[in-house]
Amino acid sequence: MTHDVSAHRTWYARDLGLRVPIRRNLAIIEAFAAVPRERFLGKGPWRIMSEVRPDLPFLTPDDNPAWLYHDVLVSIDAARGLNNGMPSFWAGNFDALDVKRGQRVLQVGAGVGYYTAILAELVGPEGHVTAVEYDQELAARARDNLSDRGNVEVIAGDGCAHDAGPVDLIVVFAGSTQPAPLWLERLTPGGQLLMPLTPNRWSIGLLLLARRPSKCDEATIVLPEFRDSNRFEARSIGGVRIFPCVGNRDEAAAQRLEQAIDQALRNAPRGRLYPEIPICALHCGEPGPGRADRVWYAAPGFWLERKAESAS
Repeated sequence: MTHDVSAHRTWYARDLGLRVPIRRNLAIIEAFAAVPRERFLGKGPWRIMSEVRPDLPFLTPDDNPAWLYHDVLVSIDAARGLNNGMPSFWAGNFDALDVKRGQRVLQVGAGVGYYTAILAELVGPEGHVTAVEYDQELAARARDNLSDRGNVEVIAGDGCAHDAGPVDLIVVFAGSTQPAPLWLERLTPGGQLLMPLTPNRWSIGLLLLARRPSKCDEATIVLPEFRDSNRFEARSIGGVRIFPCVGNRDEAAAQRLEQAIDQALRNAPRGRLYPEIPICALHCGEPGPGRADRVWYAAPGFWLERKAESAS
């Protein structure tokens, strides 16, 4: 049976706009309304998990794609804990990035390509998305699902090592303890990196948003230390539990990150869902002498600078 779910898809996109809420970039609502989720998730029935009770998955009673047009997780590989990702989570992340037409995007962890298609809608035909997926089978599915999109290239390989050339945005869909050096090298002036920094499998981590200063920013900076090409503006935009990245993890750093997040949780005001992470910058390399008191967290090849405490 053929189902017309266009009305469901439009409702779903508008609901995401209110649920997140989308505040900067209303084109995100249009993108979610344009991309058919069922194309990427295969024939139903589907195994679905709600935001309220992700521990109670259920199998849809039929193969009507209308089931997919809610803010739910949809299983891709239940044995490995792989799912399609919560739409409101990624819609909010794309809003924080304020994805624009014409931008060049590197997506690390394409899965089956659904959010690749959303990104491709946002950057438009004049933009480009390079989507890298480590799992060969998932990469093949994504390539097939995205075959009609001329502004997308799907790569089967290691997203930490693939050189996509200069890019304006890097969006990472798996948890690491540190950014790959190549990611930071390839960000253009004003370019942004969004990645989950996570301690261990399914432990709560932080969503790191880093931005390379633009030429305009550098021209207005007076202090030499802030002109450092290895310094990026950085902040956390929330907490995250996500599938771990293949490689790009360091066990000693994972323990330090878990301790830093635990400390932030202990210091958080009562009732707050996720604490403010007191960081202001990402630095490449090692902290060096005399900077120990400025380090909130360090891992191989990078460190996060602690935000200065305001005077009371």
